[in-house]
Amino acid sequence: MERGNETLVREFIFLGFSSLAGLQRLLFVAFLTLYLFTLGTNAIIISTFMLDRALHTPMYFFLAVLSCSETCYTFVIVPKMLVDLLAQKKTISFVGCAIQMFTFLFLGCSHSFLLAAMGYDRYVAICNPLRYTELMGPRVCVGLVAAACACGLTIAQVVTSLVFHMPFSSSNQVHHYFCDISPVLKVASHHSRLSQLVIFMIGVCVLVVPLLLILVSYIRIISAILKIPSSTGRYKAFSTCASHLTVVTVHYGCASFIYLRPKSSYSSSQDTLISVSYTILTPLFNPMIYSLRNQEFKSNGPFEE
Repeated sequence: MERGNETLVREFIFLGFSSLAGLQRLLFVAFLTLYLFTLGTNAIIISTFMLDRALHTPMYFFLAVLSCSETCYTFVIVPKMLVDLLAQKKTISFVGCAIQMFTFLFLGCSHSFLLAAMGYDRYVAICNPLRYTELMGPRVCVGLVAAACACGLTIAQVVTSLVFHMPFSSSNQVHHYFCDISPVLKVASHHSRLSQLVIFMIGVCVLVVPLLLILVSYIRIISAILKIPSSTGRYKAFSTCASHLTVVTVHYGCASFIYLRPKSSYSSSQDTLISVSYTILTPLFNPMIYSLRNQEFKSNGPFEE
């Protein structure tokens, strides 16, 4: 494939763990163990929700969707990463890289908006408990998930199109272990300032807009909790939000560090380390945080004490 006198890139080479060549087999075993545990944990949560009608409530519906999203999210990145840890040449085709980025962005962006929907669910449960069933009916829950997926799909299409319409001819070495935005942009032959600005602004919207919605929900939640006369009632009300707050902090902390930094502070080694946390560790801990902190799930599911 050629354009003028330039040979265009047909494949990319991942260099994410090249500095740890002697540890790659150990990393393979560690990451495979975590990945299998993640799949098992999410499968248990999803199956428990589907089989136990007592858990057919909005909160556990969102938790099941979250677990499904986490499973798909890891499936896009981790299997390829595991294969590359044992391979001599760690490559991915140009089209394969575009597909990986699109799917990763779709699931990641949908995840952000899904967390905002879960924040709204907690707001309705605490601030309007008498109308909770009416306001968070099945159609509303499905509609919120569909809206989150639609936002994620649109954003993924726009960003992936902008990135892969840039020319790639100078290098095909990606200093990462999957096709994330910044590492792929660094190997583009020509950087359009407008395209980069659009991508950055979309990233800001994906992170800031859902986060602002979550903050608004929790400002009202805290205000309602402070009006509860008993300390036991306040603790019980706040404990229903603790899991969601923990997951939001981890998700937005990692994502903001990766996508909202100035370009001058970009570091491939730092990004690889942080990316491991949100592609392997976060999908493992998020469902566990929710499940182990909720008495209903523990008493009805496999986490029963």
